[in-house]
Formats: sequence, C-alpha cells, structure tokens
Amino acid sequence: MLRVVVESASGIPKKKIGNPDPIATIVFKGEKKKTRSISSEVNPVWKETLEFDLKGTPLDSTSFIDVIVKDFESLGKDKFIGSAKVYLKDLASGQAKSLPSKNLALVSESGQNIGATIDLVIGYELPASAIPNPSDQQDGSMAGNAGGVDGGNEDLVDMGGTPSSAQLNQRIQLSSRKKHRPLSNKPQDFQIRVRVIEGRQLPGNNIKPVVKVNTCGETHRTRIRRGNNPFFDEMFYYNVHMLPSDLFDQHISIRVYNSSSLRADSLMGEFKIDIGYIYDEPAHCIMKKWLLLNDPDDSSSGAKGYLKVSLLVVGTGDDPPVEKKEQDSDNDDVESNLLLPAGVVLRWATLQIKVFRAEDMPQMDDSIAQSLKEAFGGESNKKNLVDPFVEAWFAGKKLCTKIIEKNANPEWNQLLNLQIKFPSMCERLKLTVFDWDRLTRNDAVGTTYLNLMQIASSGGEVEGETGESGVGFLPAFGPSYINLYGSPREFTGFMDPYEDLNYGKDEGAAYRGRILIELSTKLQGKADKDVDVIPNDDILVAQKYQRRRKYCLCAVFHSATMIQEPGEPIQFEVSIGNYGNKLDSTCKPLASATQYSCAVFDGNHYYYLPWADMKPVVAIMSFWEDISHRLDSVNIILYIANRLQANITELKTAVQAKAPDMKMAEIWSKLISQLMDDINRFKLPDLEGKSNLTALDLQIKKLRDSALSSIVAAAEHLFQEDADIKERLVTIDGWLDNLKQLAEEPQNSMPDVVIWMLRGEKREAYTRIPAHQVLYSDYSREACGQHCGKTQSIFLKYPMDKNKGSKVPALVRVNMWLGLSTLETKFNTYAEGSFNVFAELYENQAKVLAKWGTTGLLNRGNFTDVTGKVKLKKEYFMPPRGWQWEDDWFVNPEKSWLTEADAGHSDFLDEVYENETRYPGGEWKNAAEHYTDVNGEKARSPDEIVCPPGWKWEDDWTFDDKRAVDERGWEYGITVPPDDKPKSWVAAEKMYHVHRRRRKIRRRIKVAGGSPTPERDAGDPEGWEFSSLIGWKFHSKERSSDTFRRRRWRRKMAPAQSVGPSAIFKLEGALGIDVDEKEDDKGSKADANTPSVSCSFDRPSEYHLRVYVYQARNLMALDRDSFSDPYVHVSFLHMSQTTEIIKSTLNPTWDQTLIFNRVEIYGDPQMLASNPPQVVLEIFDSDQVGKDELLGRSMCLPLVKLNPVVGIAAKLLWCPVLQKGIHAGEILVAAELILRDKVDLTELPLIPPKRGDSLYMVPQGIRPVVQLTAIEILAWGLRNMKTYQLAPVSSPSLVVECGEERVQSAVIRNIKKSPNFPTNVLLLKASLPKDEMYMPPIVLKVIDHRPFGRKPVVGQCTITSLEEFRCNHDEVAEVAMSSKVALMASTPQELHINIEERPLLETQEKEAIDWWSKFYASTGEHEKCGPYLEKGYDILKVFNCELEDVGEYKGLTDFCNTFKLYRGKNEHGDDDPTVVGEFKGAFKIYPLSDDPAVPSPPPQFKELPESGPQECLIRIYVVRGIDLQPKDNNGLCDPYIKISLGKTIIDDRDNYIPNTINPVFGRMFEASCFLPQDKDLKISVYDFDLLTHDEKVGETVIDLENRLLSHFGSYCGLPQTYCISGQNQWRDQLKPSQILQNHARLKGVSPPRTEDNGNTLIFSGREYRLSDFEANKELHQHLGPPSERISLHVLRTQGLVPEHVETRTLYSTFQPTLSQGSLQIWVDVFPKSLGVPGPPFDISPRKPKKYALRVIVWNTTNVILDETSITGEHMSDIYVKGWMPGMEEDKQKTDVHYRSLDGDGNFNWRFVFEFDYLPAEQLCLVSKKEHFWSLDKTEFRIPPRHVYVFFLHMLDNTPKSGQKFDHSKSLFAQKSVKGWWPCYIEKDGRKELGGKVEMTLEIVNEEESEERPAGKGRDEPNMNPKLNPPNRPETSFFWFTNPCKTLKFIVWRRFKWLFIGLILLILVLISNQPNLHVFGPYETRDPRGNPHRQRGNMETPPR
Repeated sequence: MLRVVVESASGIPKKKIGNPDPIATIVFKGEKKKTRSISSEVNPVWKETLEFDLKGTPLDSTSFIDVIVKDFESLGKDKFIGSAKVYLKDLASGQAKSLPSKNLALVSESGQNIGATIDLVIGYELPASAIPNPSDQQDGSMAGNAGGVDGGNEDLVDMGGTPSSAQLNQRIQLSSRKKHRPLSNKPQDFQIRVRVIEGRQLPGNNIKPVVKVNTCGETHRTRIRRGNNPFFDEMFYYNVHMLPSDLFDQHISIRVYNSSSLRADSLMGEFKIDIGYIYDEPAHCIMKKWLLLNDPDDSSSGAKGYLKVSLLVVGTGDDPPVEKKEQDSDNDDVESNLLLPAGVVLRWATLQIKVFRAEDMPQMDDSIAQSLKEAFGGESNKKNLVDPFVEAWFAGKKLCTKIIEKNANPEWNQLLNLQIKFPSMCERLKLTVFDWDRLTRNDAVGTTYLNLMQIASSGGEVEGETGESGVGFLPAFGPSYINLYGSPREFTGFMDPYEDLNYGKDEGAAYRGRILIELSTKLQGKADKDVDVIPNDDILVAQKYQRRRKYCLCAVFHSATMIQEPGEPIQFEVSIGNYGNKLDSTCKPLASATQYSCAVFDGNHYYYLPWADMKPVVAIMSFWEDISHRLDSVNIILYIANRLQANITELKTAVQAKAPDMKMAEIWSKLISQLMDDINRFKLPDLEGKSNLTALDLQIKKLRDSALSSIVAAAEHLFQEDADIKERLVTIDGWLDNLKQLAEEPQNSMPDVVIWMLRGEKREAYTRIPAHQVLYSDYSREACGQHCGKTQSIFLKYPMDKNKGSKVPALVRVNMWLGLSTLETKFNTYAEGSFNVFAELYENQAKVLAKWGTTGLLNRGNFTDVTGKVKLKKEYFMPPRGWQWEDDWFVNPEKSWLTEADAGHSDFLDEVYENETRYPGGEWKNAAEHYTDVNGEKARSPDEIVCPPGWKWEDDWTFDDKRAVDERGWEYGITVPPDDKPKSWVAAEKMYHVHRRRRKIRRRIKVAGGSPTPERDAGDPEGWEFSSLIGWKFHSKERSSDTFRRRRWRRKMAPAQSVGPSAIFKLEGALGIDVDEKEDDKGSKADANTPSVSCSFDRPSEYHLRVYVYQARNLMALDRDSFSDPYVHVSFLHMSQTTEIIKSTLNPTWDQTLIFNRVEIYGDPQMLASNPPQVVLEIFDSDQVGKDELLGRSMCLPLVKLNPVVGIAAKLLWCPVLQKGIHAGEILVAAELILRDKVDLTELPLIPPKRGDSLYMVPQGIRPVVQLTAIEILAWGLRNMKTYQLAPVSSPSLVVECGEERVQSAVIRNIKKSPNFPTNVLLLKASLPKDEMYMPPIVLKVIDHRPFGRKPVVGQCTITSLEEFRCNHDEVAEVAMSSKVALMASTPQELHINIEERPLLETQEKEAIDWWSKFYASTGEHEKCGPYLEKGYDILKVFNCELEDVGEYKGLTDFCNTFKLYRGKNEHGDDDPTVVGEFKGAFKIYPLSDDPAVPSPPPQFKELPESGPQECLIRIYVVRGIDLQPKDNNGLCDPYIKISLGKTIIDDRDNYIPNTINPVFGRMFEASCFLPQDKDLKISVYDFDLLTHDEKVGETVIDLENRLLSHFGSYCGLPQTYCISGQNQWRDQLKPSQILQNHARLKGVSPPRTEDNGNTLIFSGREYRLSDFEANKELHQHLGPPSERISLHVLRTQGLVPEHVETRTLYSTFQPTLSQGSLQIWVDVFPKSLGVPGPPFDISPRKPKKYALRVIVWNTTNVILDETSITGEHMSDIYVKGWMPGMEEDKQKTDVHYRSLDGDGNFNWRFVFEFDYLPAEQLCLVSKKEHFWSLDKTEFRIPPRHVYVFFLHMLDNTPKSGQKFDHSKSLFAQKSVKGWWPCYIEKDGRKELGGKVEMTLEIVNEEESEERPAGKGRDEPNMNPKLNPPNRPETSFFWFTNPCKTLKFIVWRRFKWLFIGLILLILVLISNQPNLHVFGPYETRDPRGNPHRQRGNMETPPR
C-alpha cells in the first residue's frame, strides 16, 4: 500500500480576477487520486490521505509520483497551476518507510519555477511476499530492469550471516531459460494440457465470458459462463507429433471473449506464452498461476483481468504432475501469484531494431537477362541478382524493411519498432533476409536468431557477495554484424535441395552474407511508426563499428582418411565468409584450395589421400572487424571450462572405479584448487580503450565478472564442507554449465571457417569451425583458441544429412591458425615443416593417327590448369607482390594421380576379357580386339601381364564361372550397328549370336616385407601421364588404348624478403591466364589460377599402435532374431583393421588386440603427444545377405609413449557408442601409441598371447582381473509371449549367458497350461571381473522348441547393472514369500475363519458415514467427511502413483523381477522396440573360492512356493478418474469402465457417466482367474458414443502375480484397526494373528506370544503393548478382540502395504508414452483355497437428496425511486426476482408493486426452488442439458454458499447484487431464517444501497415437503404459512387496467384544485353574461332555414 498525505501548499499565484480554488492530484502509474478543492485560497491546507493499492506488487527503484495542482472550475476543464515529481527509490530499497517532502517546488508546464511549494508525506507498506533489495538500481536509466523472467533470487538471502555453499551455488545459477535443452533430432509425441480454472476482475457489465485456447493450429473453447469472476475448471488436451525444436518455438494463445457481444471488440484480453518456456520449468509445468490479460492492440491499456490456469507439456517418458484441486479460492491472492514473479511489472516495451545494411548477399535470381546483355556485348553483373529485404519476427509479430532491388550489398537504414510486453515469455527474435520475387513466393536468403536471454539479464542470475550491483539490463545488441548461414552459395535455376537450411531448420552449410543491426529497448511511450528511417547521426555512429582489419588464415592438411569410395579426385576448399570461396567473384583469388588427389585404399575398409611428406596448405587473407576483446574473453572462459571438464571426468571415473578415499580426496582437492586458481589468475581483458565497444559489451563484462567471483566464493565454501562426492558432482556440473553459458558471445561478427570437400567439381561434405577456436591472441596464451596452431581431427558431414552422421564422408586432420596480419610473424612459431610455393600448369596432347599432338584437343587448350578448363600460358605468369621466381619451369608429375588400381591392397585380382566373333551359325574366331577390359577397350593379353615387384601370383589364369555364363565361362551377345560391341549378354548360346566373351582372372598377393622397385614408380621418362579418355583417371605408363596425355609443369617461387612461413600470407590474386582466348570468362574467379602451397617434412616418425578391444554392451539389435553379429572396424589415420565377428549377441566380448606395426606420422613427436590423433571404432553388424549395417561409432584417445620403458599402462575405459547422435551402447577399449624411432624391437611391449593362429588377446595388466563367481538364477516363468513368424510360442526354454558361460533351463512343455519352468533354480559359474566397472551384462535368450528341430530365439533381454543382485553367501538368505503364499505352500489343513458378528449400526450413522467419508478424510477434504474423524475411524493411504512405484515396496518385485523381452528388426527392416514377452525371475551373485576343496555355499533360493496354477477371487475397486483425455468435440467425454482378466471381460457400458473428464465411478467388480496364466489385469476407460464406435481413452495393466507373491502383503492392504462390523469391517481371509505367525516363520524368528488377555504381545524379542498403540485414540463399538488388534498394530510396523488407494496412469496405443489421465483404484487378491473373504466395501457414489428452498418475500423498503410519473412524482414499480446459480432457467419473480411512492413494497409471495443436495459434501448438484441436441444431462457441483445469493430486480431490469450468508449460520442447520437483506447496485464502479428486502428462507427435505406442502406465489396449496394478499395502498395499481383509479388517484389527486378552479372560472364567466335567462329548450332557424334546438331563457336584444 502506498499512502500520500497531501498536507498544504503555499504561494499559489493569484488569478487575474480573484484567488484560485486549488485542488491537488496525485498520479501513480496512470492511476489518479484527487483532494477536495479549497475555495479562493492561495495557501490551501488539505490534510488529506490518498491511498494506492499496489496489489501485492512491491515498488521498484524507478517508481515515482506526479503531483499536479490545478485551479478547480465547476464548468469546463480545471486550469493547470504547477506540478512536481517525487522519486520513490528510497522507499523501494527499504531504507525508509516514509518519505517527507517539504517545500516541494512547483514548476510550470515549461519547467519554470512558479514560486509555489507543496508539503507531502509519502508512506509505503511492503507486501508480505516481498523482500526489499538494497542493491536495487539507483539510477533512473534502467527502468524496469528487474523485469527478468526469473525475477531475481531475493529469497536466497541468508539471515544467519555467512551464506552456505548451497546458497552460493544457487545464486550463481543462470536463468533457467538459458539452459540448453537436450533436443532430439527426430519427431516425438507430446501432449499439451491447458486447464482453465477461473477468471477474476474481467471488465464489463452483464458479461458472458468464454475462453479460447489456441496452440499448434488447434483451438478449444470453454463453456460460456456469467459474471466478472467466472469459474470454468475445464481441461484441454493437444496431442502433437513434431520435432522438439519446432514445438518449443510454438506459443499458446489464451484469449477471453465476451460471448454476449456481437461486436468486433468482443475480445476482452489475451495472454501468450512460449511452449518452450513451460517445458523449461520444473516438471515441465506451470501450476495454478494467474495470467495478467491485456489488450494486444492497445499498448497503453492496463490489465484486462486475470485468468488462473495450469499449463503442462508432457513428453515421452514424462510423468505429469499431480494437481490437487482446491475447493475455495476466495482467499487466493491474484496479484501475488502472477505468472510473472513478484516485483516484476508487466509493461509495454518497444524493441527498436536498426537495420543498417547487409553485405555478401548471394545470387538468388536467374541470370537470363544478364546473359542476353552479355551476348550483345554488355557488362554482366550476376553478383547483384538479388532483391533483399529483412523480416523481423517476435512473439507472433513481424515487421519488414523496404525492398532494395538488384543489390548484393543493400543499405536499408531503417528502424523497426516491435511492440512487446516486457518481460516477454518468448525468448528468440528471428531475423530472416528474403529475396523478393515478383511472380513467385519470396525465397529465404538466410535466417539467424537473437536469443533475448543472451542479450538481456534480469539481474537475478548472479547474486553474490561481490560488491557488484545492477548486473541486470534490458535487451541490447550492437551495432554489430550478424552472420547468415544456409545452403551452398552456388546459384542454380533448379529447386534448391537444401532450401530448408535458409529458414534456420538445420545447421547452415555455407556462409550467405551478414547484416548490420542494432537493438535497443524502450520502455516509455509508443513509437509513432512501426517502420521508420534511421537518423543520419545514428548512421554516422554505426560507421565506426565497420572499421576492418586484415586477418590471415592458414590451414595445413595433415591427412584425409575414412573416405568411403575412390571416385573422382578430391580437393578441399577453406573459406571464411566469401574469402576463399572459389566460385565467388567478389574477393581476390586466394590459395584457398588444396591440389586434387586420388584416394587410395587403406588395405582394409576405407580410402585415404596419399599426401605422404607433402601436406597441402591453404592461405586466406580476409578483412573483418576487430572484436578481439570479445573473443579473448570467450576463449579464456572456455579454457577454464575445459580444464574443469577434464577434472570432472577424472573424478567421475574414480567414483565409477571405486577408487580409495585418499585418491578421491586428492582428485577433489586438485579440482577445486585448480578452478579457483584459474579464475583468479586468468582475468578477462579490460574493455577500456577497446574499439567497437557496445553497451552490451560492458553489461556482459560486468555479468561475467560477477559470475566468476561467485563461483570462486562457492568453491571455497564447498571445499570446506564435508559433503558427499555425488552431491558435490551435481554442484560442480552446475558450475561447468554456467561457464559454458558465460562463454556464449551474441556479438560474434566473425564468420565461421568452412571446409568443403569437393569430389571433382561437386561439393560433397563440409564442416564449420567457429573462428574463435583457431584465433591467435596476443593478450595471453589462454586467450588463444583451443585449436589455434594445433592439429585437430574433424569429421566432415553431409548437408542436411538425414542419416545424422551414420555415414562419414571423410575424417580430416588439419592444423589451423588465424590472426591479425600485424601478428602474422607469430605464425612462424606454430608452423612445422618447410613451406613450398609453386606455380603450375598442365601441357595437354591427344593421339591422332598414332601420333601425339595438339590437333585433337578440341576445346581444351595446349596449356591449362588441372581441370583443363582454364587456358594458361607460361609467359603470362607473374608472381604476387613480395614474391619472386626461384627456378625455371620444370616437369614434375603428380604422383598421387598415378596410383595403380592395386595401391593399398594386400591381395588383388587381375582381369582381362577374351573376345570372339562369328557370322550367324558360323565358327567362332578371335575378334579384332582379342583382349579388352570390361568396357571393350583394348587391353593387354594374359601373357603380357607380368607380376609387379613386391607381389607374387597365387594361382594361374582361370575363367570366372561365378557369373551368368556357360560351363566354359562364355557369355553371348548380338551386335546392333552402329555399335561394334553387344549391349547385353546371356549365358546360353543361340544361332543368331555373333559375339562372345569370357572373363579371365588371376589373383596375386603382396609379398611380406616386399617393396616396389624404383622402376615401377618411374613412370614415363618425359613425365607424361596417360588416359584413354579425357577425364580424371590417369596412369603412368602408356597403353595402346590411350588417346590423351598430359604432364605437369611447375615453377618454384620464393619470398622476396625472407620472413619465414608467414610469407604465404602475401599470396593474393591470380598468377596468370591466357587473355587472348575469346571464350575465356572475363575475370571469373572460378577460373583464376592460384599458386599451390605445400608443407614438406624431412622424414616421418614411426610409431607402434596397439588397440585393445575387450567387449561392448547394450548394442542395438539389427537382426530379426533379436541380436546382431558385431565386429569392430578400427581406423587410425590411413590404416585400419577389423576384429573378429561375434555371432548372435548384443554384448560381445572380443578380447582382441589390434597391432598397427609401422605407423608413419609426420611432425614433432612432442606436439603429437600433447594432441594425438583419435582412434575411431565403428561397430558393424555382419550380414550374410546385403550390406553390413553400422551399429554405432566411438572414439578413443591413445596413450602416447615417447619412451616405452618409462610410463604407465593403458587402462580400459567404457567409451560411449553413438548412432545418429543417439546413445547406442558402450565399448570397453584402450589404445597406446609407442614411438619406435629410437626403440629397439626388444623394448616394445611383449607380444600379447594368441588365440588361434592370428588373433591376439588383450594382455595381462590391461585386461580386467577376474574371479570365479556364482550366478544363481530363479527362473520362475515366462509371460505374455507374442507370436514369432506367425506361430505362437508353445515350448520355450531359457538360456542365460554371462561372460563366456551359459546355462539352459528345462523346457516348458505347454506354456498355456503352465507358464512356469519345471525347475526353477539354475546355477552358472563364470570367471567375472572383480571390478564392477568391467562387469559384463547378463543376457537372457528365450528359445522356442519347434517341429523339425527348429529352435529360433523368440526374445532376448540384456541386464546391464548387476550390482543390485550381489549378495554375501555367508548371510542367511531371506525367503521372499508373502504370508499368503507361505500358507499356500505349507501342509494343507482345515482353515477356520471366524468373524465375530455385531449388531448393525443405527440408521442415522449409516446416513452420516459411508466409505466416501473415509476416502475424503484420507485426502484431507474434511469438509466432505462429516463426523467421520471425530469418531476415531480408520483412514487409508492415498498414493499419487502406482503401488509399484512406491519406493519402499521395491516395485513389488522382491520375490522375482519382471524383465521385458525384446526382438530385433521386424519384417519391414525397421527397428522394433516393442516388448514380445516377459521373463519372471531373480538373480543372486556371489564370489566362489578358487580352491575346489572348499565346499560350495548353500543355495540362496529355497523354500519356494508351489509354481502351479492357483484359482483366485479378484476384487477391483474403481474410485474415480482424474483429468481423462477428452474424446468429444466439447472437450469432454462419457467414460465407462471395461475390465479384462484372462478370458473374462466385464463391460460397464450401461453405467457410463456423461460429459465429464473427472468422473466419480464408485464401482466394484469381482472376477475369478487362475494365476499365473491370467496375471495381467487390464482396466480400460472407454468413451461412450451413441452412433459411432466407442473410443478407448486409455488403459492400465496390473501384474496380479507380483501382488500375490510379494512379501509386502500387497494382495490386501492392512487397515489401521481390526473391526468386525461397520464401514471398516475386516475383509481379509486370515486374521491378523495368523498373518503375523506366518510373517514370523518367514523371517526366521520365534512365533509371536500374547499375554495379559491379549493386551501385550512379544514378537522378535520386543514387547508391544496395546495401550501404547491406542493411546489418545477414540475407541468405538466396531473394534475386535485385543489379541487381534495388537497383532494388526505390530503387522503395521513391519513395512507391509497398508489399506490404500493407488493412482494409476492411463496409456493408449495411439500415444504409448503419454499419459491419458489417471484412475484411482485398488485391487484385492484372494486365493480361493483359503476360504471366503470378508464382505466387500460399498463404494457406490453418494446419491443426492432432494431439498426445496422456500423463500417468502414479505416487503421491501428504501428502494431507490428512479422513475418519474407524468405528473412529476418520483416512484418505482417494484418486483423481486430470484434464482439459484446453475438453475437460471428456473427464475421466479413476484407480482409487481406498482407506483411505490416511498420505496416500500408489499408482496407476501413465495418462491419454491427444488434442488439436489449432498449433505456430506455440502454441494448442490445441478443436472441439465447444455444444448437442446445434447443426449445426456451434464452434472455440475456447486458450493452451497451460492444457494443464498438472491437478486432484487426493478421493472427496468437493473441488476442488484446480493449478500451471502455466513457459513457458520448454515441454513441447513437453522432450517429457517427471517430478516432484512440489503441489496446493492453498482454505479460508476461503486456499490450503492438500492434497497432492502424482508424475506423468510426455509430449507425442507423431500419428506418435510410432502408433510408440509406449499405452493408458489399465493397458489394452492397456500399454506405453511398461508400468504394473504399484500396490504398495498390504494395508490398501487396499473393505470391501463384501472381507468377509474387512474382518474381518482392520478388525475384528481394531482389536479383536483385545478379542476375546481376551472369549474369556478366557467361559472363566473357564465354568471357575468347580461339578459341571459334559460327556461327550457327552444328552436331557432338560421338564414337558410335550418332549425337549431336550444335550451334556456334568452332575451331578445333590442332592435
């Protein structure tokens, strides 16, 4: 509350005539309050207090009040005198509770002092929910900055002095909106739930509000309600299937309409919120929050009311939170529970986006016109074929700039004003550049996003004791460039396959330009125009942010491996922005691409580029803004984060390996000390004096400094605390996340470095590297990028790869350096090897008439570049500036082009085709070309083909008979002219065949240790390379079929001044082209010839690599037998090997060492040791038919040993296996890389032991240490086995595998009759690792024994974690059997179950107390349970989840677990994750002694129950449904229950409940079944439909077998007391004493013993007394004997399941992972062999009773007289109308008391309202059809307080509001009440008394109504009491029906003296007439002779 005391003013200026009448006005946030006016006074004294209700919202530091003094005018507008402004920041900060303002000067409108002053005192009461913030903003420039989404962390203030580490950790948590969601890359099922609860303070009179909710293109609406505070309580469901990233960008729109209005302005208010914002909240929900509604079109409007909602987003695997519905929300504080936090005022804001210019826009339009222009000699300008404009989108609103035609570098200079509500629930501003098209749709050039959470701060993200204040700031950005990425820049007239990249739907593959923008936020006022022009001053200011500096980028490619296929030659292009893009003509040509190379086979699986000692180099010069101050900070924070990440990984590995406490403490100490040291030492750069500084730079610097200081403080506290390591890890992971978020730089204007792999001239794969990762900084070593000057391995990827990386195009290992040109000499310290620069061209010749020359080259020049397209001449070559020629031109063949087909292979198949021809029917003869290749080109004969050196023949020449040929290998064909070769071939000879051929083959293998001789590599002595066709394939030696040859000429260049390797940064521009050629493209950069740069190394270092592949687990099943046949392909640089194949397993153990003996790596070994190449492991599934499929990929970093004698051994670690970005298992591997240069073979590690002839095992010291272990298996049975290959599973057995051991169970002969195994206990002994980290999983396989010896695997399961099954065999194993099962397993005996009988309760108690009283007492709804609790009766436990999910009951799997069985691929080849069955069993794992003399320990599983079928009685109690999924169009459903148990189906369709999603079923069902065959109880909820098929809402399945077998007694819950009668009568088959005896036997303790007549019980060595249990408890007549009562009390202390109701989630097959609502139920299981159970509970829903409310309206008084009669009297025609809410159609009204002249009315009229009422719940039930076409009535429950609301209506239908009763004076208790009720009328927003009514209200039930009848009004039976006609005054009548009374009481009474006066006047006039006598009638005639009969005496006047 804000109070302003206006005391007085002095010195008010006088008016020209007289003194003013001053009046003071106080204005606070648009709300005005006025004082009274003081007449004719220049020194007025008001002494008035004006109050402003802040509605729970605390003041912020920018609040102020305006004081305005005016001269009061009775007519016209008040005249302004003076004003003043008072700021309230001292009050807001809590420093003062009152603010005296004395002698406050008043100023005129122009700001001049008028000489007057005013005295005020301002008081402020802080809301209860708010805590003052002393560090609040102290200036007015940051108005509203507290308006963050999280609203600050004021609640974290530690009142106890020093804050704890938990509090410090919480303080430094960044906003939850900023955290990165782990978004899936494939569509998922989601369900959005919107519950509209109620509205408050909706504007308007007589409104009928309706709420419409729209999201994801679907709209739902509530029912229409009445009034300003409507109650809806309706739930809407939206089921979507889409990408999470797309869904989270959608928003929910909630609008409230006035349905009674037909006008366009019927929208009352709106609220929008992002779905992503809801999903980021805890539990993905916003529960019971009030939304502030506003007018979306009027920015100046205030709140338009409030709406209370709950919003939930349920994803796959999410459990929807349980929402408890409150009954009475009258006390709910709307303002303090807004969706926005306390202290944040929702206000209008304007996002001002200044769009200055763009550059580097790509071509987007066809160049037809440009081509025609060029054809006619004009100048073409293809680079400007784009018509760009910018579209800004935020929160559903968008604005666009103007279109600038034909300009690739447009300048818009426009201001976009986006009106938003701030703080906004939407978090991203989308900016898209479009290309305008006249005819077709606009095409997107590129899209980028600005995340508001990165460019704004609420001020609450970082709060620590850092001395900093005011870290919050409004959204701000730039001026800065934003880069656009999308599809490749190359324009094509066809449809762009990567167009979606331009809309930001995936990672952009290429740079597509950038735009210069600035963003600021304006809180005050509204912009005049949405799109405006930027002032010139702002344009000039933006110029300084465009200053460019030169940057140099060098990339040295060390290797390119893992290439899928050889194909055409490969080239790599590196670019940053447009610089380096070969096909972009706007920048200078640069040496940005490597030389073309042909891929060579690596000898096993992949191909690589044979660069050997000459590594290709690219050098790029580019110009960008200097933003080193931003990127230095990013790199320093990342450096700290990476070191922290490494320490966290080390700590987690130690925790997983269960390292000693000393080691853990050492790692922990190192982690904390290094983190604090890093933050304290590596300071972020100071921004003072830096260029390109923006406001956002300063704010982010302040935010980062505060956050880092807070982390240090939290680390110090955590280091001193003695907390659990796992708890610490959660905290430290939070620090790591915070550091990564701090490293995000929104103003990073430097484009990413893009590497493209080109195959031929086609772009195939790419990668993007953020520039800051390779940027050099002279600020500090830590400020350099993490990969600057270091060699890194990068996987390339395909653009828009649908397979998500399952196929790798290539793996490149590249060393990159990026820096300012002023620092280019620093590159010399990073460079390895020597750099060589050559100019090169190719000389081309063709063979014509067996002679080589230039005549047959067609359009190819004599000298060209490598592609043959650019014609060159040696004399035109000029070295770049700063370079000079070092030698002359010389021939230098490119060796990588001349690789033979057998390169890299260890064995090779030579082939040649023998050809013969004939005439049809003739003899076969040798063809003209006797020997050819497969294409028919001439080839050498088999005799001419010699074995190359280093190879040897394996066999002789043979013909290939593995093809479609005849028995001699021939295939036949027909030659059709003009072809001279057949097009197709067949295997059978016909007479018309004229051509045949056969393939001859000969295999050769490489000689071990052999090397090719120099002669083979010499090639052509003149350096020519040959090809049969002009293309990419060349060979070194001439063949007879060759028609084309070329050779490479090179000329070396050297820098003019020796400056080291950095001289390559001077290589700019083209070397030279043939300018004489007409067909040359003029200046096209694509045809430019740039120098080739390479880096040469003297000699490689030789290494020895060992990769230890031990095992894998949890791999994917890709075969239809539920398994895979995995093998591992291991790649390391240009070498690869493959492990053996393990058949039919998902958890293979290879135990294999792969040895790479001689690995040549160029470069410094020390550099390699610090940054070694990674070992890539790819796991494949071997298939006999078809291609092997990838199971996943993993990476392993090798341990580098430069000296093998000194060093540690490699350690096996689990590495994650990823497939398409998804976790797909783990692999246990290690690798070590040993330098061999100075090492003798004897110093290498010993050769591992062999398995077989060629496989090496993992050696000792690296392989896990194992011990003999026993795995005891309880194989109980199989359940729900699905068919396999259309046949049912009938005779299964179980195979259990662990490690390399297996055991198989006996076969179940007939699974339908008995699904349990005949022998239940199996024992498996295996050598398993001691270390739990290396433990292999247990694999379960179910094999079906089918006819003809077939044994397919029909299901499998992998159990990964075995730690929970470990036990100590020395301990006595507890027998996990329930008491009920134990009794069934014991010796049969007669059971005598006696239930003592008691007299039934009195009828009165039965009516007052039922089972629902017990239920509501248990749920806390005490107002519905009546006197139940007062009588001391039991309550039950209500679980908000399934009973299996209650933690203390272990999922009811204590006897045996249920393991789901899965299968591999289905018939369609897709992954099939569906469950195909279940295995019920358990495991016990314990170590065994290696000494065979030590006896085996006793078995763990013993005293098992009988596993045969057992008949049981099942009782299912269905209480109610909660939030069911609607199935009808009205957002409701008509649910009913359907139960399936074995072959029993119970359909309760006849008892459906109409029109509800929260039905109260109250149904009990009984069914018999046999366990375990019928173990699954399926409870389904269906929606009733009259005409169409009933839809299933959802279902839940309960495992009855687990409930019966569990020792927790879940078959029947234990009540609180033992009752033998009443509502809580004992229902179990056994008494508590019998259950306790069995429980004692199972626990192995002595039986319980009772003493003292059953009041004392001794159990398990402890004495229990009944008095201790029943102390302070009400004892009632239903209790049983003491011995049973105390037994029950003791049982309840044993952790058994109590009497309960569980809440089970419903699921549907349509969306199997999403909740469809829930059911509250419980189930009792009674084996029939134990006798008859007790009586069931009656849970039928309560039935309402019929009541009548009789209202007698006696009189009214003081009714406002708001009518005036024709005679001028004030009067009213009064009548009274009344109704009950929900029964508006039964409105009743009295007769009319006409012409009430004094406000009194007399009626004596009776209203009779009949209604249904639930006394126990105090609710009225109203059932009615919502529409005339509705099939069923809808039931509403209305709180009883609404019964007492009545309305007084006058004839003019003006509504009056009523007064409700006090609950303590309930009419149901008093029966009758009489009195006067005031009635109010709302006028100008205020309530005024409209009159009083005297009434008698009486409640009667149905019986009383029949005994004492009464009619409505005064109709018969007019009795109880009899109502006489009202004694109304004679003046009460209706004028139209009573004319006489009208004359008497209206005309005569009002005008009688007027009438008397008129009569007297007439008589006087008559008496004054002379000579007039009247005697009688007489007749006269007029001049025409017409007679006139007259009466009277008349004297004839004298003639």
